[in-house]
Amino acid sequence: MSAFVHGFPFDPAYGRTLDELLVIAAPAPPDGFDTFWRDRYEVALRVGTAPAVGPQEDERDGFRIFGVSFTSVGGLRLGGWLVLPAEGPVRYGCVIGHGYGGRQEAGRDVPLPLPGGAAILPCVRGMGSRSRRPGIPGDADRHVLHGVDSRDTYVIGDCVADLWCAASALLDLVPELVTARGPRLAYAGESLGGGLGALALPWDDRFACGRLTVPTFGDHPLRLTLPCAGSGEAVRAHYRDHPGIMDVLPYFDAATAASRIRIPMLVAPALFDPSVPPPGQFAVYNALAGPRELHVLTAGHFEHEGSEREERELRAVDGRFFGERLGLGFG
Repeated sequence: MSAFVHGFPFDPAYGRTLDELLVIAAPAPPDGFDTFWRDRYEVALRVGTAPAVGPQEDERDGFRIFGVSFTSVGGLRLGGWLVLPAEGPVRYGCVIGHGYGGRQEAGRDVPLPLPGGAAILPCVRGMGSRSRRPGIPGDADRHVLHGVDSRDTYVIGDCVADLWCAASALLDLVPELVTARGPRLAYAGESLGGGLGALALPWDDRFACGRLTVPTFGDHPLRLTLPCAGSGEAVRAHYRDHPGIMDVLPYFDAATAASRIRIPMLVAPALFDPSVPPPGQFAVYNALAGPRELHVLTAGHFEHEGSEREERELRAVDGRFFGERLGLGFG
């Protein structure tokens, strides 16, 4: 029984209780999974990101916000926002991923609910107001299928590389983030950004911790059996006529990748979500190989009476988690 009255022709809770969600396992990796991603990461690390900062666009909550652009794999120039403390030193850095609606502005998640942060909020290729590019669809249903016939051309792989290059750009712009113990970087992503983060973090030792909220791309074999109102439905429809994409999708399974993540992680999956089926979200959390923390949301991608309260609660959990894990002394 769904927790909410809704108009969807399916149950966004998918008939699963929390106990049932917590035992969903990740699919086994396809042949060459680790090598595929390590090779892509090495290519991204060699990119000269040449970040450029534009004029200040806003100042709020103790942070200054600027436009930023940088180069990613394939020589593609992407855009986004750079956030710096209005006063005082930089104490940590954060890469913040966006959902499949793209990012039209810096938004409320600037950066983490902790002082002293420097953050980069990239728009991945084809998405948002600053990274729309000819030849890459800008809407979720077509973007999620772009290049899906091959693991080497699938746009999701390049979007993961965009996050790695965004991290490189942030470190170039704020060199004090590189300490004797390595960079002090965190990752935070929601929905698309959650799935991309799960795919990016296993291979990049510049990150100390991360948070994934309602992450997508978890457990593709299961996702293909679950109707939804998000981009996964476009993948399901395409799969019916092109079953060969199951040779590609396993390389982009966020749950499989999560089994390689060993840094501390906070995951906030939802029990009810019409856009990203909860079984896939929980598969990501269940697979994590390192220290992990679960913060269950009542609903994702669905406005309800408790939405604002749950958002505030997650923000408070963010502050504690990242404060502790980044060693900032105020978690």
